Amino acid sequence: MDSHAMMLVGVMMTAVLGPALVIAVVGFATVKALGRNPSAAPKIYLGVILMLIFAEATSVISLLVIFQLFGAGA
Repeated sequence: MDSHAMMLVGVMMTAVLGPALVIAVVGFATVKALGRNPSAAPKIYLGVILMLIFAEATSVISLLVIFQLFGAGA
């Protein structure tokens, strides 16, 4: 593999692992919050859904930018 392909793999891994870590932290915080106060579940779930949507949107946008940057030269 040449350096261009290795750079592409590194950037793609970063673009995917960042939102994956956010999703893991959000899941952990949700379980912890529901364990402390189960009656607040509707409010907690609304915030969780919004955070997960933004994390996934970040991942999709970053992958689209990567394909745009690295796809033009190929």
